[in-house]
Amino acid sequence: MSDPKSVFADDHSAPDLEIVGDKVTIHPSGFTGGPGVQDDQITERNLVRHMARFRANPLDFLREVSLYMSGTGWRAYDDVIGQPVFYSGFSDRMKSLILDSPLLKNKVTELASSRLAVEEKEGLLAIHEGNSLEEKHARRKNELEDNLKQVVDRMMDNMICKMESKRFIRGAYYMCTQLLTRAYHQGIHVSSEEVLRLRSVAEAAAQKKQSIVFLPCHKSHVDYVSLQLVCYRLGIGLPVVVAGDNLNIPLLGPFLQHAGAMWIRRSFGNDPLYNTVVQAYIDTLLQQGFNFECFIEGTRSRTGKLLSPKFGILSFILDSLLSGRVEDTIICPVSTQYDKVIETESYISELLGQPKQKENLSDLLSSSSVLSLKLGRVDVRFHEPWSLREFLTQQLSRLDIPSTKVAQKLSYNDRGRILRTLGYRVLSEINDVSVMMPTALVGTVLLTLRGRGVGKGELVRRLDWLCDRVRAKGGRVAHFYRSPTEMVVDRALDVMGPKLVGEVAGLVEPTYYAVDRFQLSFYRNMLIHLFITEALVSVAMYTKIKQGGGPTNQRITYEALRNQVSFLSQLFRGEFIFPPEGLATNFENTLHDLEKDDVIKITRDNSGTPTYVELSDKERSCGRENYDFYCFLIWPFIEASWLGAVSLLGLTPPLDGPNDVWIDMRKAQDSAQHLGKTLYHQGDLSYFEAVNKETLKNSYQRFEEEGIILVSRNKESRAGPSLSLAPEWTPERDPSTGKVLDRGRLWDFTELIAQSRREGKNRRDGATVSSRVLTMSDLVGRQLFTGTAAPAPGDVSSRQMRRQAIATSSKL
Repeated sequence: MSDPKSVFADDHSAPDLEIVGDKVTIHPSGFTGGPGVQDDQITERNLVRHMARFRANPLDFLREVSLYMSGTGWRAYDDVIGQPVFYSGFSDRMKSLILDSPLLKNKVTELASSRLAVEEKEGLLAIHEGNSLEEKHARRKNELEDNLKQVVDRMMDNMICKMESKRFIRGAYYMCTQLLTRAYHQGIHVSSEEVLRLRSVAEAAAQKKQSIVFLPCHKSHVDYVSLQLVCYRLGIGLPVVVAGDNLNIPLLGPFLQHAGAMWIRRSFGNDPLYNTVVQAYIDTLLQQGFNFECFIEGTRSRTGKLLSPKFGILSFILDSLLSGRVEDTIICPVSTQYDKVIETESYISELLGQPKQKENLSDLLSSSSVLSLKLGRVDVRFHEPWSLREFLTQQLSRLDIPSTKVAQKLSYNDRGRILRTLGYRVLSEINDVSVMMPTALVGTVLLTLRGRGVGKGELVRRLDWLCDRVRAKGGRVAHFYRSPTEMVVDRALDVMGPKLVGEVAGLVEPTYYAVDRFQLSFYRNMLIHLFITEALVSVAMYTKIKQGGGPTNQRITYEALRNQVSFLSQLFRGEFIFPPEGLATNFENTLHDLEKDDVIKITRDNSGTPTYVELSDKERSCGRENYDFYCFLIWPFIEASWLGAVSLLGLTPPLDGPNDVWIDMRKAQDSAQHLGKTLYHQGDLSYFEAVNKETLKNSYQRFEEEGIILVSRNKESRAGPSLSLAPEWTPERDPSTGKVLDRGRLWDFTELIAQSRREGKNRRDGATVSSRVLTMSDLVGRQLFTGTAAPAPGDVSSRQMRRQAIATSSKL
């Protein structure tokens, strides 16, 4: 079936160290990597082990508990690298430092003075005691400042982490390890060289009283636990973890807060005091050298791939350094990968439009996924840490701004540019160190093959090919101790289970098929970033290839290919993390690599300038399997963008109603999803995962940036944003029938996306499909208009809303 030498190991690589108690076991290399970085020299260790179970061995269980509670050996968590944590009085000391912050003191004085001025203007000072106006002023200002300090104290009590007890953290570590090893029975794996480097950086940072800011990706609630366990096991100061207060629920909230969680509101609103308290707290943590952790994506990725960076907490960190309140801090991007993510089933229900369930501890602990299923292993990888101060110096020099005049010279736009550069650099480095897990590899192969199912031999062959391609792109492939690829496939199938991958019994060979393509797409998306440029070139070529005929008829001009790739790159610029070299360089590099791999053939003129691009003879002879792989990766996203554009056609105002009507954004996206489900079941949409809420939301974001839709946001109102088609993009209706006409700027835009869609059976009837899709979109849109009224008198007028939306759009 397969070569006995597995693609998941390397005979010449250094050994792994698996630490189990006091025993060290030697294994083959942790993972194999690409040619650029010698990943095969990186060793690995498993930082947690199977815990003793009371029922199976009560004596070992009691002995183990005793070791943890007494703090024997490394479990004592005594000689920690970093600033002192987990001692009585820690919280009071932090509160005192925050209250002493000049930034916070000035804000309290400013707010008290502002309120005093209002009271004086409204004549309210007369009711306060005092012989003179000055005395009344002083007395009232003190009262206001005292009241504000009480508010600050309550904010801090709810917000700051409370690392008060070493006995508590020992017990917490033991309990979390128990839970984690029940779910992820193969433990947490880290690179030995990466953690040794991290310890060295941590020691240097501790001497300078500098913080390490860990910036991990975010796929699961287990992310919080895994990084804390790694730091605890390695003896590095536990980071303060920024967490949304939606997790601050009874029992779980206080537990996490005492383990290092810092609770913040999901939205700060217009609360300048709260904003300043958060800034003062972050300043204090970084000034004192406490390690810090926040998730660069802001929220968990429901789709498996990295989300665009969120700049809220990054902005606070940046301000700490730009203002000079903090000298320097160390940035450490972190990748956390899973064989299987516990929450994927709940993610899928959310993406399909089900309301998000409120966080509940009993639901989490009673989940069979947490307490009984064997979900494989967790891989935590650390990029080489770097100085944020050095990064800022480089960025400021590019802007020709002296670092000594940052506070006066840095404009809002320049600050935003630096933030975006920082965020996307971190995302790129997370991708660089991510390890491709077997479930991601097998899931990707299953979703990128034609046909109902795939035999075991073919599955193994394509997995070998995919691993070679991952390494050729500089990616990393997980190892499994020289196991043959066939055994690795079996292991991945076992972890994914029959709810994701089914097997047809009684055939000549085992044959597998995707049961839940939507959920499998989560695992496929974990490696899509490696091949995104190849995927865009492939679907751009598809505009000609799907026309059929001979090879001459299917080749595309170099200019047409570049234009379509440029269009698609702009369409997906917020969806994927592209290589940082820029569009032109990425395009040329991708063509070179595909030609080198003999997937495409490029015709050049006498001067060497490319004129035509087509599939190579070798690729045609193998049934386009490699070319198809790249197309299958991105076709669901093409479908989602096309669906989003089609849904906008339905927002054309009806002839018998007002033209200037604003539609609630959430309702519009829900209607688009409803339309997508209908089109899928009627055969006009090929991929069910194209109806997922997150991708549709990203499409609408692109449409706003392109000026196709105008979006009005009122910060003073609880209502969400509303949208309207821009006049120049609004389609026409037939004056006699009222039907939306298949012409105009929006129609052309939709057709440009459709050129790269997968050609399905139901789409070969051309105009009939166009008519049916238009009719369905119009029907859904009319239902939206029926439930939407024009702004009532006294509300913000439609004209004002449009003016504000256009102004906002011009800034994007």
